[in-house]
Amino acid sequence: MLNHKFSAYMSEWLYGENGYYATYKNIGKEGDFYTSVSTSKFFGGTIAKHIISLVDEGFLAENGVVCEIGAHHGYFLADVCEFIYTLRPKLLESLKFVIIERFDTLQEFQKNYFQESFGDALKLTHYKSLSEFKCENAFFIANEIFDAFPCELFYKGKTARVDEHAIEFDVDDDWVSQKAKKYHKDRGEIALGYEEFAKEMSMACGKFEFMSFDYGEMQARPDFSLRVYEKHNVIPFFDEKIKREELFAKSDITYDVTFAHVKDAYEEAGVKFIELKTQMLALIDMGILELLEMLKGHVEDKIYKQELEKVKMLILPNFLGERFKMIKFRKK
Repeated sequence: MLNHKFSAYMSEWLYGENGYYATYKNIGKEGDFYTSVSTSKFFGGTIAKHIISLVDEGFLAENGVVCEIGAHHGYFLADVCEFIYTLRPKLLESLKFVIIERFDTLQEFQKNYFQESFGDALKLTHYKSLSEFKCENAFFIANEIFDAFPCELFYKGKTARVDEHAIEFDVDDDWVSQKAKKYHKDRGEIALGYEEFAKEMSMACGKFEFMSFDYGEMQARPDFSLRVYEKHNVIPFFDEKIKREELFAKSDITYDVTFAHVKDAYEEAGVKFIELKTQMLALIDMGILELLEMLKGHVEDKIYKQELEKVKMLILPNFLGERFKMIKFRKK
């Protein structure tokens, strides 16, 4: 890792041959961090309820595509399918289910998990990238994807390079400087790849809704948010005690999303921005509490209370409910 720009360093950390996301990783209690997917099946269940509402309003055809991008285990899409089967079983037969996943090892894990879960009742199709995929009508979903795009580090007019895991701010990069100026940053992370990603999605499908959940704010943070997650410990990237060579490719590295950048990328690609709201409001608006009420009438009180506690983690402000945001786009 001698004299690389930071984006190349982060790409190698996460997606290189031996990168963090190149192989199966536990998420949740046994892993390095929790996600909404690992917290409760009702996260996927609420998305299933929303997909059914899209079919009912005529936006998504009954034979349309439901596509998850960056599925890792495949648990999220499997939860969506499970709840579709419960709420509107005929849609499980007519909808097409797709995962965009670049890594062969993770594709194999996902295929096996779906086979174990659904047998031949559901057909799952994989693509390595959005550029390989084409359809007329789709619902795209992603969880914590924009925080995993490689970024450049910017500080007072200079872009970072990495010299044997040490960070030096001495590179002139006009594109990074322009983005920093646009989003009023004198320091922080500038994500790479949002524009290309938005264009690929727009070109892949004629009519779609895209919904993504991630942590961040519409406006850029006034400082660096880059951090490493290891065994549920949060380690600031610029902590003087950090040993980056020991954490490299063995732990997750992430940063807060500037949603204004995501919004601009999609609007430039001809896709309409619909809304940004907290995960709490998004899940409540899409009917997570109604799903809980349905459960209450069919299970023992003990099981209901267990699921209720998990849902609280998804929606309460002091857990995931406020820090995480839902951003939604539509192309007609």
